[in-house]
Order: sequence, then C-alpha cells, then structure tokens
Amino acid sequence: MKGAAQLIAPDELARAKARAERILAGLDRTLYDQKELTRLVVVGCLARGHVLLEGLPGLGKTELVKALATLLGIGFKRLQFTPDLLPGDVTGGHILEDSPKGRALVFHPGPIFTNVLLADEINRASPKTQSALLEAMQERRVTVLGETHVLPLPFYVLATQNPIELEGTYPLPEAQLDRFLFKLDVPNVGRGALESILTERRMGTPPALEPVTNAAELAELFRAVDAIFLPRAVANWIARLVHATHATSELAPEKVKSFVRYGASPRAAIAVAEAARAHALLAGRPNVGFDDVRAVAPSAMAHRLVLDYRARLDGVNGRAVVKAVLAAVPELAETLPDEVVERV
Repeated sequence: MKGAAQLIAPDELARAKARAERILAGLDRTLYDQKELTRLVVVGCLARGHVLLEGLPGLGKTELVKALATLLGIGFKRLQFTPDLLPGDVTGGHILEDSPKGRALVFHPGPIFTNVLLADEINRASPKTQSALLEAMQERRVTVLGETHVLPLPFYVLATQNPIELEGTYPLPEAQLDRFLFKLDVPNVGRGALESILTERRMGTPPALEPVTNAAELAELFRAVDAIFLPRAVANWIARLVHATHATSELAPEKVKSFVRYGASPRAAIAVAEAARAHALLAGRPNVGFDDVRAVAPSAMAHRLVLDYRARLDGVNGRAVVKAVLAAVPELAETLPDEVVERV
C-alpha cells in the first residue's frame, strides 16, 4: 500500500519488534513446544486485550501468565476463583475505620487493582462474581456503592479454565466471553518437550526470568502498534468476515447457515483489527496484511459465536466455522474502488 510505511518510522518499527521479540523469547523459555500459543499471547498483550486460556491441568497456563507479568515488569496478582468467592473479594469494598474526624467508610481496593490479573479457573465462580469483571474488562474501572475507581493501566485479565471439568462450574456467559480478545486452547506437548522438562527442570521448576521491558517502554510499544496502518481493503475484508458469521448474511457459508444461531459482534471486528495490527508489528511489517488477519481471526472470533445444538452433535466447533468463513469470503470485494484494492 502506497504511503503505509510512512506512518511508523523504520527505526521505530525495528525497535518495537525487538522489544516484542524479547517478551516472546521469555515465554518460549517458560513453555516448550508452544510457539503458536506464546505468539498469540504476546499479540494479545500488544493489542491490550484480555485472554482466556483453556486447557487441561498441568499444561503451564498459570506459569505462562506469571512469566508474562514478570517479563513486562508490571504489577501482577493471582485470584483463585471458587464457588464461594464474592464480588467484593474481586473488586474490594468499604470498611468502617476510625479517623480524627470520626468513623467513616473507607474503600480498600481488591486484587483487581493491578496490571495483570490471573483469574485462575474463572468458570468456578458464580455468575454474580464473574459479573464483577465485566465493567473492569471493558472500561478499565470498577464501581462499588456508586463510587467509581479507575484501574491502573495497562490492565489485563488472563483467565484459565478446564474444558472437561463440569462439576461445580459455571460456564461464562456470552457477554463475558465477548470481552476476551482471544480464547486460546493450550494443547499438550510432544515427547521432545517432555524430555526437556524432565532433564532441565527438576520438580518442574520454571526458569528464572527478569523483566525485559517496563511501563514506559510498554507505552512506546502500544504507540507503535497504533501506528501500524490498516489498509482499506483489509478493513473491508474483516468487516465481511464478521458479517459472514451471521446466517442471514449473503456471504455466509453453509457451515454458518447450518450451525450458527448468533454470529460475531462488532467487538469481534475491532478485536480482529487490533490483533492483526499487533501481529503485523511482531512480524516487522508497517501495515496489516491479509495473512495477519488469517493468523488471528480464529482465536478472536470463534468464542464469540453461539452455535446450534446440531453443531455439538456433528462435532463442529467455533474454530471450524471461522475457518470455513475464511475460506469462503474472498479477500478482495468486487465493489471496492480501484485505488484500495492494491494487494498488501
């Protein structure tokens, strides 16, 4: 795209890419044989989005989040979600205290007042407690007894859940899922990674990591991501992809018409665009390309689809539907003007 590279200077792009790669290298030291997962976690971080990690126990979800907070050099708190956890245990609350002026209710911040919040086993908390995160995840603030408190920035929720444990769990409602930029599956590792864990990590102890960035450098990284150019042709494709997840769309493939009850929200289009910007920066490109969209779309859109009961019977999940949409919707629309269809 002509002029796209001028939005971010080459030296600024190279500097930002190097910083992002240092974060990625640290995560790859923490989790062996999970390069696609760690790359998407870094993309989510650069896009300033929340991430839901789903996987069986013992695969390193918690260590991954702890490593990210350490590498970023920002605040970190872990909150274990349980059925008896209350909203006040998340947000904090008012406590009656004595002062020279007499007794008064004083707000005491909860663990949500941090930069990186690990919401461990988030689906074990009741819907009432889960809802305490809704305002925080979208607006970066919490309201308690009518009083609004702004959260520190950056603010990330990285949540974990077990996909097979159903007893004593409360599935996340669609409104909560929609606030996660990505939902990422944490797969099992291969034999080579298992051997490396056994020989290099006694008792599974993770490597000692040091911060590779700080709050000021993170702010520069975010500015660099914002400067990545999103061409009109790519934005048009993202819009058509999200529109095609609705069964009433003329672009919807057969999988959508057969299995999707409700398609992706406008927030999904925003998530894909911002994640694609971050993916382009990590690849060292000054503008978003179609390949960047392909890389992030399944993780940004699949969890936002509400599927019909027939999807489960036929073994079709959200990622399969998104991949069908990516295959069915052409990158370039026939109605785009000539000046915006130049290939990225």
